[in-house]
Amino acid sequence: MPSSDRAKILVATDGSEHALRTLHYASSILDPERFNIVLYHVVTRVPESFIDLEQIPAYRYRLVDVDLWEKRQEHMVADFMERGRAILSEAGFASDAVTVKAEERKVGIARDVAAESRNGYVALLVGRKGQSDLKDFMVGSIANKLLELVSIPIWIVGGMLPARKILICLDSSEGSKLGAKHAKAILCGSRTCEIVLFHAMRSFGPLKRLVREVFSAEEDKGAADKMEQQMREAAKLLEPSFDVTMERLVASGFDPAKISRKIVTVSGNTANAIVEEAEKEGCDTIVVGRRGLGSVEEFVMGRVSNKVIQLAKDRTVWVVT
Repeated sequence: MPSSDRAKILVATDGSEHALRTLHYASSILDPERFNIVLYHVVTRVPESFIDLEQIPAYRYRLVDVDLWEKRQEHMVADFMERGRAILSEAGFASDAVTVKAEERKVGIARDVAAESRNGYVALLVGRKGQSDLKDFMVGSIANKLLELVSIPIWIVGGMLPARKILICLDSSEGSKLGAKHAKAILCGSRTCEIVLFHAMRSFGPLKRLVREVFSAEEDKGAADKMEQQMREAAKLLEPSFDVTMERLVASGFDPAKISRKIVTVSGNTANAIVEEAEKEGCDTIVVGRRGLGSVEEFVMGRVSNKVIQLAKDRTVWVVT
């Protein structure tokens, strides 16, 4: 495929070993014939307010290493970009499929990365950890800000490599459908990845306990039976979403034998259930949607995706908006 026809992937880098792991992950899951990768680095100098002190003789002796520090940063980033190109080249990416882009910080790391992400990319990749306080991609800092600023899917890359098994979280929301659609577009007929379509349904456990306190034994049994029936009906309502997603994956070239589906009932937190299922199934990647059909649903989905990111520390999470 000509370079101009390939989809673009943005990888935000800080020159750290964790950022190299992000490239290893990308190279394990992206088809080199279908994607261009841009390695993007925001050059962070010593803050101007600090550098200004160099003009004051009384402080000058304390700042003699500032230039050396900056030169070390430049060498570190140059070395990273060279190693990054080598990783991608070994995975089959042609030289014209990998672009290095380093720009001086304009507004701030997160906002500068967000601004770059609006230039026609299909996904943004960031590492879960960075190499210093100045270039910190840890969740709760830069990555957390990016979740609020970026309108394309964000992959927060954890520790498990390479990408081999993916848990796609499904429900009846638009956010869920977008997550599945993004996974299909990225993987598009992969012969190596396995996929688990998953939904965690909240149980009526707490409500059942309340019923026992209010109603008689006979009434309690009737209410409990009705709740169980409603749970079964709710599960059936999810089947069309599972069916459509599976049909689309198979139509794009996936082996149906490598796609499984699972609906579980949980009494606790939905995010906990998602991460526990990923661990149980050996999934290295979790795909979650962030937006719903309305403001309330979007708020709930946002809370679930944020919690999944926090809990899935050794896995990669795709947050699709």
